[in-house]
Amino acid sequence: MSTPQLLMIEDDARLAQMVGEYLTQSGFGFAHAADGASGLEQLQQRSPDLVILDLMLPDTDGLEVCRRIRALPGGQAKVAVLMLTAKGDPMDRIIGLEIGADDYLPKPFEPRELLARIRAVLRRRGEGQAAADTPAVMRFGTLDIDRNARTVTVGGQLADLTSYQFDLLVAMAERAGRVLTRDQIMEAVRGRELEAFDRSIDVHMGRIRAAIEVDAKNPKRILTVRGVGYVFAKQQD
Repeated sequence: MSTPQLLMIEDDARLAQMVGEYLTQSGFGFAHAADGASGLEQLQQRSPDLVILDLMLPDTDGLEVCRRIRALPGGQAKVAVLMLTAKGDPMDRIIGLEIGADDYLPKPFEPRELLARIRAVLRRRGEGQAAADTPAVMRFGTLDIDRNARTVTVGGQLADLTSYQFDLLVAMAERAGRVLTRDQIMEAVRGRELEAFDRSIDVHMGRIRAAIEVDAKNPKRILTVRGVGYVFAKQQD
C-alpha cells in the first residue's frame, strides 16, 4: 500500500515543522508551502491525497485557495481538504464546508486530533470511492439491492424496508465481508438524522433480517459478531 501524501499550506513555519514531524512519524508523506500561490503550485506538482489548509495566509485566504483547488482540472480538484483556522466565527466553518472542504479544525489543536481527522477524511474518501465503483444493483444470491430505485427484492419478491433501513443495508452491502461496529454502521449513513442510542441499530437489524432472511432467527445474510457488531456475508444463497 502506498504512503498517503499530505500537503500543508500554512505560513507558521514552526507549526508546520512540528506537524510535519508528527505526521511523518505516523506514516505519512509530508510537504509544506508557506502561502496560497506556492501551495497551489505544489498541489499540481505532487498530487497529494490530502491538503491541510490554513484559513489565514499572507497572500490570500484559505477559502479562496479552496475555491481554486475545486476549480482545478481533472482529479486534482477532488483532493481532500482539511481546513485550519484561528478564527472562532462559525460562518467561516460553514462557508469552508460549503465550498468543498472535507473537514474543519480550529487552532490551537492537539496533533493527535489532527491525525485522527486526517485518517477519518481519507477513510471516508476511500469508502466513498468504493461505493461509487459499486454497481447500481448489488446481487447476493437471490437478494438484489437496487441503489437507484431504492428497492430490495428477495427471490423476486419486494422486501418491506423503511428508507433508513435501506440505507443501513446498502452501507453494509457495500462493505460485505467486513465486520462493522455499530458506530461504524451509523457513521456510514451519516447525513441522515441518526439515533444516538446504538442499541437502536440492533432493532433495525432485526427488522432488516425479518425482511430479507429466510429464517430471521437463523440469519445467513447479516451475521452478528458477538461483542463487536455485524457483518454482511459476501457469499449468499
